[in-house]
Amino acid sequence: MLDKQGFYHLLDSHNINYESIEHPAVYTMEEIFSYQIPHTEHIVKNLFLRDDKKRNYYLVTIAGTKSVDLRSLSETIPSRKLSFASEKDLVELLRLEKGHVNPMGVFNNIQQNVTVVFDKDLVGQQIGIHPMENTATVFLEFEDVKALITAHGSNIVMCDVD
Repeated sequence: MLDKQGFYHLLDSHNINYESIEHPAVYTMEEIFSYQIPHTEHIVKNLFLRDDKKRNYYLVTIAGTKSVDLRSLSETIPSRKLSFASEKDLVELLRLEKGHVNPMGVFNNIQQNVTVVFDKDLVGQQIGIHPMENTATVFLEFEDVKALITAHGSNIVMCDVD
């Protein structure tokens, strides 16, 4: 299971440059902004979604200032009707708690039944993600995150998220 320590070890073992900033636990973008964390414009939002039959799960990563129209997203990726997955599903499938969601959570998805969905706007950008818990934010290049997830064997969908 990938935890905070394993997250940093993974980045170091792949010689990935990053900056880590420790902060109090945060659960929303509003809380992140209230702590005056540097580089907040790069912090992403992560949503754990499922289709209406609970057959397909998606870990969606978008810019922190964006919102998602689930109906439009379901047509874009494509999927059946989307809704938020339960906290039980989050723990069972990604071994993460609410507020700790980040794209690297798929490293804990033993069944490899979660598809990672990235907004194309992230390409070429530095992004800020939690290192498996919400008490820090790690800033690194999007391409490094995508490469690690691809090497892990998880499915990735790149799309325009409105």
